[in-house]
Amino acid sequence: MTDNNDTTGPEREPGEGGATPGRVLGTPSPAAEKQLLASQDISAPAGAGGELDEKSAKRAERVVALFFLAAFAGSVAFIAYYIGWSGRDGGMHGIHRARESNYWLGGMMALSFLALAIGITIWVRRLMTSKPIVQERHEMAADPATRQAFTQAFLEGAEDSGITKRPLLRRTLLLAAAPLGLAPLVLLRDLGPLPEKRLRHTYWGEAVKAAKAEGKKGVRLVVDGTNKPLKVSDFASPGGMITVLPEGIEEHAHHPLNEIAKAVTILINLPEDQLKGGTEKNWTVNGIVAYSKICTHVGCPAALYEQTTHHILCPCHQSTFDATDGAKVIFGPAARSLPQLPLGEENGYLIATGDFPEPIGPSFWERG
Repeated sequence: MTDNNDTTGPEREPGEGGATPGRVLGTPSPAAEKQLLASQDISAPAGAGGELDEKSAKRAERVVALFFLAAFAGSVAFIAYYIGWSGRDGGMHGIHRARESNYWLGGMMALSFLALAIGITIWVRRLMTSKPIVQERHEMAADPATRQAFTQAFLEGAEDSGITKRPLLRRTLLLAAAPLGLAPLVLLRDLGPLPEKRLRHTYWGEAVKAAKAEGKKGVRLVVDGTNKPLKVSDFASPGGMITVLPEGIEEHAHHPLNEIAKAVTILINLPEDQLKGGTEKNWTVNGIVAYSKICTHVGCPAALYEQTTHHILCPCHQSTFDATDGAKVIFGPAARSLPQLPLGEENGYLIATGDFPEPIGPSFWERG
């Protein structure tokens, strides 16, 4: 049996006739086995290792220049739109045209980078030769004579400096250098004021304290956005959720925006018979329960509520809390429940009778 494509002679089964075995059917020829590299390197650029065809090179040069001009035009268009158009109707980017700004700015910058990348790729592939470069490899270690000379010079230098025989100088030098290593840590103070105890409390505590000083039971809850005090009868339907703040926070807080960010609270009306042990029932009014809106994972607003399951969801990383059981974590990366705000009723209005019993938001290293 012979291989029609083989011109080197007939094939034999191994050991047949006592002669040297011939090539087994389906195996490569000896010449092919010894060939380690392909006859043509398809990864090499055109003209690799030789002179370029000047006519083709000129054509490629014009194509590369065209892409570079397109990249320049994209960058100029980006700057022109950013300065001339995106700032209209308020703000540098225009809050009412954010989508338009994103499309134009992102599109122009993408065009610029893409054209630049294509131009450089064509340049490398069509206009650069890749002649082989040989770099000789030498032994990295120094020879024994050099190592011995370095050791001797080092010991002589240490002896001449007196650092080995004058311990007072050595110790005071180390003492002088130590604060220099700690000095950069002092610069961390310029990153901003220390939070001190401000992370442990919210404006709810100050507002309740001021209200009790006036003879009231607590501070009234106002609807976020309208600042309208909220009556119990206004929020009587089970399944609803609303965002509230302490009354007077915008007028009396020293830093209103900071205080609002910490004090923002969600109210949820739950069926009273479904409240579980994790919820402080003395802090509810007719099934109305209040939790901090700040997720205990990284501080995103936990602003989604599913009425059928009574689950509070944070849209950032899908942390899920059970509103009927003290807002305990039932899914996601959050490590703590949402703090519950103590509620009460006064003259038909919903009031807060105290601050959150624990710090709101993500845990911080000073806590404990």
